[in-house]
Amino acid sequence: MDPLDIRERIDRFRILVIGRANAGKTTILQRVCNTRENPEIYNSTGKKIDATVLMASTERGLHNIENEMVFKSNPGFIFHDSRGFEAGGESEFNKVKVFIADRSKEIKLKDQLHAIWYCIPMDEACRSFTSGELKFFSQCDTGSIPVIVLFTKFDALYDDDAYAQLKSKGASMKDAAELAPKHAEESFAIGSQLKFLYHSKEIRHPPKCHICLPNMDRDDADCGLLIERTAGTLDNEVLKQIFVSTQQSNLELCMKYAVEKSLMKRLNFAEATTSEDYEKTVAVSGAWFPHILRWTMFNFHHDLTSLIGVIVQRCGLGYSLRYVQFVTDCTCNSDVANVLGL
Repeated sequence: MDPLDIRERIDRFRILVIGRANAGKTTILQRVCNTRENPEIYNSTGKKIDATVLMASTERGLHNIENEMVFKSNPGFIFHDSRGFEAGGESEFNKVKVFIADRSKEIKLKDQLHAIWYCIPMDEACRSFTSGELKFFSQCDTGSIPVIVLFTKFDALYDDDAYAQLKSKGASMKDAAELAPKHAEESFAIGSQLKFLYHSKEIRHPPKCHICLPNMDRDDADCGLLIERTAGTLDNEVLKQIFVSTQQSNLELCMKYAVEKSLMKRLNFAEATTSEDYEKTVAVSGAWFPHILRWTMFNFHHDLTSLIGVIVQRCGLGYSLRYVQFVTDCTCNSDVANVLGL
């Protein structure tokens, strides 16, 4: 199934976000969707929930995991929120298990749950896993749904641990501050938390992967690696195409998959790239950039030169040159740009 057909049939990617209170979940979702605005909330029937009603329910301790969070800036994502298991204990844990199981039984792919982001904040005084987190990874079998652990607020380790360790070894204040991020990442990679998460006998259902996310509250925060790691965990090629073409935070990933998954499968260098086949090839490649094509209202000539021009206008010359580089690297043919009219 090519990307054009996929986007017509399955237009949204669904993610369950789990995490303790103040784990930075909303901030990360805002970064993924390129916005500072709060999401709109819809119930399971698709009816928008008034913000005042939602606030009143929250204040009474009510929470519905079936509610859908959608950001206007990128309605292609549907997020479901779980408060974390310390808030509701056994009840919340059971709700999550039932939700995952029920979504797995959905017949239509668009109604199924596609990925789980489990947020664990690193600014807590005690950074060991909570009993609720241990319970999830030891008892909750998510089947084919990939779980990615997000170690949020990771920059807390820069000041609290890494900086102090570097200072104790004789580094100056300036050098310790500059080296702290790299030192924290290297120490964490070989630390006890990850060893326990992936190798402990208590963890029967470890995550597919993890990512450390520092400084997500900054305007220049980068969640590109989160997007790349999530895409890499998706075994279903249809879901991979939906996810990559829905996200708007990692344009280079769009380029990579457009070339590797679509362009190279369709391009036949033994024949002239003309007429209907050529236009189809370009359209399939462009389907990996739907947010860019929407911006042009699909008003561009069906050739790769025009697609590159759109990328230049929307995202800058550097990205367009990178796209050409992806094509040439993938084909190992330095003349491919000429073949494509670039």
